[in-house]
Amino acid sequence: MTIKAVVFDIGNVLIEWQPERFYDSVIGEDRRRAMFEAVDLHGVNEKVDLGHPFTETIYAAAEEYPDWRDEIRMWHDRWIEMASPAIDHSVRLMKALQAKEVPVFSLTNFGIGSYDFAATRYPFLNEFDRDFISGHMQVVKPDANIYKMLEDASGLRGESLIFTDDRADNIAAAQMRGWRTHHFKGPDGWANRLVKEGLLTESEAA
Repeated sequence: MTIKAVVFDIGNVLIEWQPERFYDSVIGEDRRRAMFEAVDLHGVNEKVDLGHPFTETIYAAAEEYPDWRDEIRMWHDRWIEMASPAIDHSVRLMKALQAKEVPVFSLTNFGIGSYDFAATRYPFLNEFDRDFISGHMQVVKPDANIYKMLEDASGLRGESLIFTDDRADNIAAAQMRGWRTHHFKGPDGWANRLVKEGLLTESEAA
């Protein structure tokens, strides 16, 4: 079956997403470890990814844990520093596919407010042929429903889709639906896969 769309995750595929690295640089590794043991910040962030308001959700968590209030607020106030930098080679691959009129979709766990903010820094986030953003969909990967919603909206399924993501559980969920997949561990490997699938030439994927 011919591939009819390429589906990109965003965090750690098109943009680096490393909150722990950010906090280590600001408050030190030991204090960061203590905070993450006391506060489920990734769980708080998942609420945002499910469509809860960005500012209100993070600030409410900060008030719930006053010992970590300032640090938790950084998840909002300095969020763009956690979601950086762009992975330039991956962005070039996205644009190269589109130059060949290969549709490119996003499929991402991302909040509504945080995505809109990120798009002001990274204009390519506004350039997908189709956007599938969990905050708007109110479901997150690896829930099977988010993959089905993409299929239903696009009319594509199975091996007509190829999907890359940095998380093995998200890849496994796509494989269960028969999608072609690539576990992203760096843009070079993804570039090689796109060449192997005949979607790009080696020079286009450079």
